[in-house]
Amino acid sequence: MKTNLIFLSSILLILSSCGMKVPYTNSIRDEFGLDTEDKMAKVQFFTSATIILDQEVKADNQGTTSNGTLVSSSSSQKESIIIPASTSCIFDHFGPKGELFVRFETGEGKVLEFFSKSDASKRYYFDVDWGQQGGPKIKYGDSMYKIDLLRGNPRGAILMVARKKLQKIKRKERVVRGLKV
Repeated sequence: MKTNLIFLSSILLILSSCGMKVPYTNSIRDEFGLDTEDKMAKVQFFTSATIILDQEVKADNQGTTSNGTLVSSSSSQKESIIIPASTSCIFDHFGPKGELFVRFETGEGKVLEFFSKSDASKRYYFDVDWGQQGGPKIKYGDSMYKIDLLRGNPRGAILMVARKKLQKIKRKERVVRGLKV
């Protein structure tokens, strides 16, 4: 019984020291004064949902061989970039309308855009044109990728931050022995 109590106490201590992931909102931005790129660069961000980017490159060639045979060949190459939920990312820059661009890896143009909707929560959502014909597409790095809506849940993907409340209490005790005549 005593070992169970020690085990539970240690688990609680570990969990309380990590902090909770909460949605990044305009109120958090205002509370912590995160209005400059220098301050934003010090914040660790996370995604709330899995985002999967798919790219397919097709090449069709037709021609003849040296002996006059007609050759028709096609090849395709597929690449998927999977960003699992709770993946850490860093702030890259602000957009012209207050959007946040975050980076998951190094490389030119390898950023994703998050924006704050006009709803009351003011959370920052993954910014993609969901109404595009053939599905939403974005430029990531030098290539165009299609958002995989079947394997991931990018529609509700929001930016998260770890938030921890620290409360220090100093306690001092002393035992009074009393006075004797």
